[in-house]
Amino acid sequence: MSYGRPGGLPLVDAMTPAEIVLAGPVTREEVTGLCDDVRGLLEASGASVVVCDVGGLGPPGLAAVDLLARLELAAKRAGGRIRLRDPDPALHALLDLVGLRFEMEGQPEQREPALGVEEAVEPGDPAV
Repeated sequence: MSYGRPGGLPLVDAMTPAEIVLAGPVTREEVTGLCDDVRGLLEASGASVVVCDVGGLGPPGLAAVDLLARLELAAKRAGGRIRLRDPDPALHALLDLVGLRFEMEGQPEQREPALGVEEAVEPGDPAV
């Protein structure tokens, strides 16, 4: 028995990315289920990014860092990645402190300068 692939591109809604909302302190037992949810969203939607709304996650701590690291690992194993929405500034600082870099919604990409920012040039600097 053979299986023929349907013709054409898969239907993906580019305007509404796959999303998961993380609310309240997450227990260790819930982490596995959330990792499965991220993998399932990536596989079902065909998207390469799952947006994780972390606004309701609660006070930042190492448990939140562990959760986000595990979600990112699960997403990478499924061929994607996660993007954080509405992170607390303290969570953002904690992630930087432990060396984890996540894409955040509403931030310019690394290669794009922020709007309205100009580089200062000191007299005597060599031309690049």
